[in-house]
Amino acid sequence: MGSTAPDTIRTDVLIVGAGFSGVYALHMIRKLGLSVKLIEKGSGYGGVWHWNRYPGARVDSEMPTYQLNIPEIHETWNWSCRYPDHHELRAYFAHVAKVLDLEKDTTFNTLVQGATWEDGEWNIFTQDGPNYVCKYFLPCVGFAFQKHYPEFRGLENYKGLLVHSAEYPEDLDLKGKRVAVLGNGASGVQCIQEIAREDCQLTAFIRNINTAYPMGQRTFDVFEQNISKSFYDCILRAGRHTASGYPYNPPSSVRWNELHPEISARLMENAWRRGGFTFHLSTTGEFVFDKEVNRTFYDFWKERTRARVSDPVKRDIVAPEQQPYWIGTKRPSLEQYYYESIDRPNVSVVDLKKNPIDHFTADGIVTTDGTEHKLDVVLFATGYDFWTGGLTNMNIRDKNGLHLKEKWAKGCETHLGLSIPGCPNLFYAYGPQSPAALGSTLPIIETQVEWICRALSKMKSEGIKYVEPQAGPAKKWRQTIQDHCSQTLYADGSNYYIGTNIPGKPREQLPWIGGTDVYIQRCNEALDGWEGFDVVFDEAPAP
Repeated sequence: MGSTAPDTIRTDVLIVGAGFSGVYALHMIRKLGLSVKLIEKGSGYGGVWHWNRYPGARVDSEMPTYQLNIPEIHETWNWSCRYPDHHELRAYFAHVAKVLDLEKDTTFNTLVQGATWEDGEWNIFTQDGPNYVCKYFLPCVGFAFQKHYPEFRGLENYKGLLVHSAEYPEDLDLKGKRVAVLGNGASGVQCIQEIAREDCQLTAFIRNINTAYPMGQRTFDVFEQNISKSFYDCILRAGRHTASGYPYNPPSSVRWNELHPEISARLMENAWRRGGFTFHLSTTGEFVFDKEVNRTFYDFWKERTRARVSDPVKRDIVAPEQQPYWIGTKRPSLEQYYYESIDRPNVSVVDLKKNPIDHFTADGIVTTDGTEHKLDVVLFATGYDFWTGGLTNMNIRDKNGLHLKEKWAKGCETHLGLSIPGCPNLFYAYGPQSPAALGSTLPIIETQVEWICRALSKMKSEGIKYVEPQAGPAKKWRQTIQDHCSQTLYADGSNYYIGTNIPGKPREQLPWIGGTDVYIQRCNEALDGWEGFDVVFDEAPAP
């Protein structure tokens, strides 16, 4: 590499993002003998767990599946429960950083403002400097980074406190306050079930129901974990060989409707009692293909859920008799006492399908029936510009100077959910057109990062200057994902899986739904012969 300005840092590899994918990439790339740096917008490790501090924020993947498969980490760490909260997850990341000595190669409080490819290198520009020049650029910002604030008429007039769940101040005291929660996804469910138990008046504005499953939370003791740690490697690797990424598959030898009704009912009941995603991931895969099977699962969920809400008006809003969408075709949340919280006398529920928000006033929210809901705090639990937003808002430009946001204006195109045409030597993890967020997190992240490391090692050993995904294979990858979707009930959905939670975003299936195991196989096969990539070799030295 050539010379640089004094305020520019040169490194072989630059990683952006200090969540699971960025941390694992830093750990693995160090082993390749390449220089590597990691930069992070926040002040600590954890990714979404650094930012998510709202009431009730906790993971929905059960332990021990939601951790890095690094023996020196899990042998020296114990979890307190099956689904840890945000405090414990940040403590885990601090433990990881200490054991792996990550801080020596990490710079926090650094916001990327742009990235360009020039003369065979990536130039990364940050808000307050320094800037970076690297051969390999790894934006590991995940699928949930760019916060989404819906637009409402008169929002600028509101005089109370506006808070997004991803920026929740931990010292916020809601006692005696009139609080609104807008949104009913994962963060909305968790906020509602916790805030409702505080001494406040809560109004939940709900547009779409959440077919939330019982979490099945329980505490762990150290003795239990020490016994099971000898199996951690098997458990954590098992997810690489299943469709969901979790270490279990549904039985596939008999079709669901061919089972005796008593057997199918017992399977659902046992999975329901266990809690978590086993309700649909360990019973049958047919619920995403067969409408009759899907209705059976919704009816089971409805029966169990309606019994927990005594208020008939609230019951019909959060667990309606008529199925509003195909269960499981958007990620269900896990809850502990959400429905009991909805049922509390200090909680009001507004059905936004029947009575949408018309505008904000200085004092609160006015719905279309003319009712003004006076509020002291409005909490936006409205999620993110999922999948693509973290990348498109980083101001990445391809080798021709085209902004990624323009490049994907009519649809996202990647190769293998790992790389982008026109962006040589750029590899990302846990982003669009991969199985991210459709199943278990860590098998996807670890296999993607390991694939990237094998690619970098292969480039080094073969004398390759850069690789760039071809446009044709990227279009084919995109079409394969859309074809997978069209064969399932996902195609009928309207949610962040297909981008419809963001106004103006193209409607398209964004995650790979062909199975984590199949995805890993496809990626490994492509790497063997650089399938779908243009390869440019280093210039041979002069004789």
